Amino acid sequence: MADATAPSATSLPPGSSTGATAPLDEVMLAMDVVDTLRHAERLVERELSAEQREADLKNRLREIYRSQGIDVSDSALDEGVAALREERFAYRPSAPGLARSLALLWVQRSTWLRPLSAAFMALLLGLGAYWAFWKLPEQHRLTQEKTELVAQLPNRISAEFNRIAALALDKSVLPEAERLKTEGEAAAKAGDLQGARAKADELLRLRTTLEQTYVIRVVSSPKQRSGVFRIPKANPNARNYYLIVEAIGPDGQALPVLVNSEEDGRAERVTQWGVRVGQDQYDRIRLDKQDDGIIQGNRVGEKRKGYRQPDYSVPVLGGAILDW
Repeated sequence: MADATAPSATSLPPGSSTGATAPLDEVMLAMDVVDTLRHAERLVERELSAEQREADLKNRLREIYRSQGIDVSDSALDEGVAALREERFAYRPSAPGLARSLALLWVQRSTWLRPLSAAFMALLLGLGAYWAFWKLPEQHRLTQEKTELVAQLPNRISAEFNRIAALALDKSVLPEAERLKTEGEAAAKAGDLQGARAKADELLRLRTTLEQTYVIRVVSSPKQRSGVFRIPKANPNARNYYLIVEAIGPDGQALPVLVNSEEDGRAERVTQWGVRVGQDQYDRIRLDKQDDGIIQGNRVGEKRKGYRQPDYSVPVLGGAILDW
């Protein structure tokens, strides 16, 4: 059945696909037929699944279009029915993958771009405020403190050296004090705050040692050991004897004294330590304590002001221990 209103230009035969030679209105009609068939789902299910001729379906479609005042050519109806069967105009989503995910993310950017931008701006503002109101002032304060300390340290180093020079009756400490003074001033001049402060602290410890006065006596409490001996690892047949002593200040209280251990090289400030002596001195103290529990001759040395090392009144062999 021919349609007098249909264009006379090349009509598409039934079942053929829309090509470059098909008139635009024929293609559009075919697509509209497919859309009509999709929306008339019950009609499609009844007509296309039944064993009737396609002519009945096309007649029904033609009546639908005529009721709307539209004349549709047979070629357009044939093309629409064929296109529906072939799902030619059906939408097929792309397979899942990175490209699809990125495309969906871009299409939906209006839902996430604004909140993300707001969060990013808030982060930038927070970092800027942190830097402006805390970090920069803190850096400025530390820089000022360092500048002041570096400027003050040479004066502190020089003052400590002058005190040592005036205090030292043991002149053998002066070369060491001069070395510490030179190294500390050089570090301060170079801006090495840590190095300059370390040299100043060493000078302070040296001055403190020179200022100390105390007597050295053997520990004589019944609950404490007054002497010990060690068997050296290098010579299992030998014994090293030590008296356990303490430093007592002018007020009668024990003072911390810097002692170097000959066993492991440690240097610590302690109130009691072991000083190495010969076996004769060890036996003398042992027998003295065994006699009545009291050591009459427990004073074995004295540290005088202005000297680094104490003077011992008994022969000592120069070694010391910190543990027993």
